Amino acid sequence: MTTSVEPADPAASAAMARVAILADDLIWSTRLTGLVRGSGATPVAVRSAAALEAAVGAGARHAIVDLTALAYDPSAAIAAAARAGAIVLAIGPHDDVAVRKEALAAGAGRVLAYRKLADDGPATVAAWLAGSLPARPVEAGRP
Repeated sequence: MTTSVEPADPAASAAMARVAILADDLIWSTRLTGLVRGSGATPVAVRSAAALEAAVGAGARHAIVDLTALAYDPSAAIAAAARAGAIVLAIGPHDDVAVRKEALAAGAGRVLAYRKLADDGPATVAAWLAGSLPARPVEAGRP
């Protein structure tokens, strides 16, 4: 008897996920919360790196970290979340390659430009949660 494995259904994967969101900008925090909710997952908005780490410890297996923060060190927050076992998605401006590379070095599995989430956010988040948004290196001039 042969069994086939169906590809992961992004909507089903998202429906079971709790996603911690760390963004100190109220507009981006609100947008990210809406995108995560739109993907079918449950958003857990936090305002500090310590709260992010606590959310991951309380069962949020995924985390989104905004790289343009003033109230926290994005790289340190990414590293702490990754050490705690979270799969981390970092978001930021498309033209700051150094910050994007730093996020990957800190433990982000993927770094996306704000525009990517503005264009097709819920679908992108659902694909990330399903593991079908593969990690890739940051290249100069590419989001």
